[in-house]
Amino acid sequence: MNIRRCYSLPNCTLILEGLDNKVSNSETREILSVLINVECQFTGITQKIEGGNALFENLVKATSEYVQAYLSGVSHPSHSQTEENIINIEKIIDKDLHCLAWNPSTEDRDVVKIILTTVQLFDLVEGIDQFFADNYTLPNFNLQLKPISKRYHHSDESFVELVIPITIGIFSLSFVSLLLSFLPIPEVVEPKPSLSPVSIERSLHSINT
Repeated sequence: MNIRRCYSLPNCTLILEGLDNKVSNSETREILSVLINVECQFTGITQKIEGGNALFENLVKATSEYVQAYLSGVSHPSHSQTEENIINIEKIIDKDLHCLAWNPSTEDRDVVKIILTTVQLFDLVEGIDQFFADNYTLPNFNLQLKPISKRYHHSDESFVELVIPITIGIFSLSFVSLLLSFLPIPEVVEPKPSLSPVSIERSLHSINT
């Protein structure tokens, strides 16, 4: 029996179709355990991505790696993909747009390029997150997605760019301490006791006399 899972967002729809390889199933909901086809469609774009298990793995891997680099501002080497259905996402310079390139075969002439807004891109991320949260769809799908290694952090920053903020911070602290050393110590004056009503009356009587 064909099983269909749809993860629909306002700007992206991710559809997975497959089968359950179990002869009998006691679960109340069918488990999609064998992926046959995946389809990714973006709102307002006629082009769509469609393929099998290899395409889905590459799409998840490429999207995760790109979004990590996009949010952190740190680029890092991408993990290897299959020879076919390669997915590559790149930022379009000086624009808030992203180019998703899908090569369904080994021929460069077959590359399909889809221009995405940041909203469309993150709807794709949300669709993938919904898939991972669904225990009834590809429960054995185990794609190792690792965070950016620390050795790539600040790779594009020079030594001077790293040292200047620290130097400024130390200088500012020293300068403030120096200014405080020249300020006079405030004199503490004890408050005078307030006069009672009887004292006030006697003072007024002495003035009148």
